[in-house]
Parts: sequence; structure tokens; C-alpha cells
Amino acid sequence: MKNFSDFNLKDDVYKFIELNGFVSPTKIQEAVIFEALKGKGIVAISDTGTGKTHAFLIPIFNMIDTNINEVQAVITAPTRELALQIYNRAKLFNEVNSELRIRLVTGGIEKDKMVDSFKVQPHIVIGTPGRIKDMFLNENVLRVDKARIFVVDEADMTLEYGFLDTIDAICSRMGEDLQMMAFSATIPQGLKPFLKKYMENPQTIQIKEDKVFNPRIKHILIPCKHKSYSEKLIEILDGFMPYVCLIFANTREMATQIAQDLRNNDQRVVEIHGGLQARQRKQAMKQLANLDCSYVVCTDIAARGIDIEGITHVVSCGLPNDLEFYTHRSGRTGRAGKDGTCFLLYREEDDAAIRTLMKEGFKFEHQDIKDGKWRNLKPYGQTYRRKNDLREKEIAKTLYRKNERVKPGYKKKRKMAVEKIKQQERRDHIRKQIKEQRKEYFKKRQIEKNKMKAK
Repeated sequence: MKNFSDFNLKDDVYKFIELNGFVSPTKIQEAVIFEALKGKGIVAISDTGTGKTHAFLIPIFNMIDTNINEVQAVITAPTRELALQIYNRAKLFNEVNSELRIRLVTGGIEKDKMVDSFKVQPHIVIGTPGRIKDMFLNENVLRVDKARIFVVDEADMTLEYGFLDTIDAICSRMGEDLQMMAFSATIPQGLKPFLKKYMENPQTIQIKEDKVFNPRIKHILIPCKHKSYSEKLIEILDGFMPYVCLIFANTREMATQIAQDLRNNDQRVVEIHGGLQARQRKQAMKQLANLDCSYVVCTDIAARGIDIEGITHVVSCGLPNDLEFYTHRSGRTGRAGKDGTCFLLYREEDDAAIRTLMKEGFKFEHQDIKDGKWRNLKPYGQTYRRKNDLREKEIAKTLYRKNERVKPGYKKKRKMAVEKIKQQERRDHIRKQIKEQRKEYFKKRQIEKNKMKAK
């Protein structure tokens, strides 16, 4: 199936597709729309940027009956930013059909005003689990129990944020014929009992875009050595010119510190992580939308699902415990036929993880920067025999020749003989140094005598 026309959708849905400028469905859209229109429960596994938002919006728009004045579909997202992003995409449908009522239900919106807005029930509810539950169970103003479609977007992130119990409290009061669709980058073990409870034999759709081995993405290892991630990051900033650069930290505390260090270095930065207050998060999203800053410091979870156009560079400050997140990080650049660069700032403790990534097929260049100029280092993991080891091998060759008959205890004797030769070499080296020092001493003394005579 290569065209949207193959789905036999409503006229206003086709106008919505045309309004978005879509030519043909992505892989995830093709698979999900086909199954969703049949009313099946769906577990869709796909990365950010594969078109999954419209994969559930398009069939929902097609199945909504605007003549029925009740909630017919609920879409949840784990953060208000993600919910707002989905809402903004969905609202575009009102340009082709103004009768469809879509409501955003999240924190940050005045509660009394929100309660009043539900005097007429919306057809589609998009929001965060906590606020939807509040309007439904506590305020009793939003009748989501009438809905027959429920979408859990970024399901693994929803689990991570601890919202599954909240969604369970909502869904347990909905009809048995509920069509649930869960979208996620991964399916953690803790998510499976929830999916099993609300979906019987769901259609599992897994779309993996091959971004990891995209030839347009260059992966570069940069050693931090004795420097902090911030220090190394600031050092390399002059070595590349990004349009937008995502800088990933493994914790929100690390993200805060890195962002502050960059600001102290006169860099304009946007922070995206769970430790921000509502006002700060709103401001950050506005800055992202306006592309006010080139540098975005974020955590893996907070950056998930947020679309930022024109990402040319990704910087990983260390590696996450779950290496799958490195795949997601690198997949944020090198899109739409453009080149991308991923810098990985590493320390000694990252060695095992780097080697695992290399076994999985990642090809890293090994570089460092000095005085603002890039220089190539030895390929990562390539071992070189030390000079001392080579010297010892040469000594052993002089003592024992190939095919020579070996006597018992030869290893111990060889070791002693090698050590004896090395001791002699050390003595000779010391004597040579003493001789040079004495020579230098008498030379200086002679110069001083000549000076005295000249006076």
C-alpha cells in the first residue's frame, strides 16, 4: 500500500492529509491505519520521527462522528509538552472540519476555565493522565468513560513517569469494547501486564528505521581524560558550527549543571528535563519553537517525542545505562537526506559500553581537539605493544633461539637473565646521565671562569 487513497477515508480526512503536505504514508502509518480502521487493539513500536502521531490521528478522525455530542477518543501523553504537540497537530483538522471539538487537558491551564469548557463535551480529548483523571473522577465534568478509542502515546515513558496506575484508573471505568492503541519506542517488562489487561491478542507492529547505520551520520569518540563533561564540551564547541545541537545528559542534575556551565561560558542554551518548573518548561518549548538557541541540553526521557527541526549535531555526555537510548540519540540527526554528526564524550568507565556498540555495528572515528583544531587519534581499542615489551622480546631472542632444546626451569632462568640484562642497561643509562651532567657542570664552570677573567 503506497498511497493514502488505498485506505478509503472520509473526504475531510483526505483534505487534512493534503493540508499537511503528505504524499504517501510512512511505514508506521501504513501499518497502523490499516489495522486501526478495523477496530483492532494495537501495540506499535517505533522511534521518534517515524510519523506515529498521524498514524493514530488519521484513523481517529475517520472514526469520529461529530453528530454525537460525547467524548469518542482519548489520547494521553506523559508530559504536557508532548500533549501540546499532539494537540497542535490535531487542531489543524478544524481547518477542514470546524465541527470536530478537540480539547487539551493538561496542567498549566486555568482549572475553572477548563471545567466550564466541558459543559459541551469534546469529541477528542488530548492530555496528560493526571489532569484527565482529575477532570473525570474528581471534578466529574469530563465523561471520558463514553470514549471507545484510547491511545497511550510514549507508553514506555508513561511507565517511567509512574502514570500507568492513573491510566488504569481511567480505563477501568470505560467500556469492555474499548479499542486501545499503545505507541512506544520500547516495550519494557513492566508495561506488559497493563497491555495484557486491556488488549486481547493485539496487533503488534514494529517499525525500526535503520538510523544507526545511516551513512550520513558520523559517530566520533572524544576522550575526556581528566576533564569534566562540561569542560570538554566547551573545549569542542569552537570546532563545529551547528544549526541545532542536542546535548544529552544521563540525569537531570547533570543536565542542569552542563546547561549552567554553558551559560557561564556565554552560550545561549535551552534546557529540557523533568526537573524544570511549569513556567520554565513553557518558556523552553517556546524557545524551541522559535529556534532561539542552537544548543539544547536534555535528558533522554524529556527529549523523547519532541520534534526539533534541523538537528545537525548530537553530543552524548557519557553513555546511558540502556544503550538503546544511544540509538535514539543518534537517530535525531541525519534525517531527510541531510548529514549529521554524533559526538560521544567518554571516560574510562564507558569502555565496555563502547565496545558493545562497536560489536553491534557502530563505526566510531576517534578524535580530539587541540587549539581549536581536530586531530585523529589511534583507532579506539587498538592495542600497541609497549616499547618495554618489545625490548624484552628482543632480549629473549638473543638468549634463546628457535628450535633450541628447552631444559626444565627455563622460564625462570630466562626471566632472571632478562632482568640481569635490563639491570645492566639501567646502570649504563645512569652512568651516561652522570657523565653528561658532569660534562655540563664543568662546561658551566669554565664559562664562569672566563667571565671572571674578562672582568
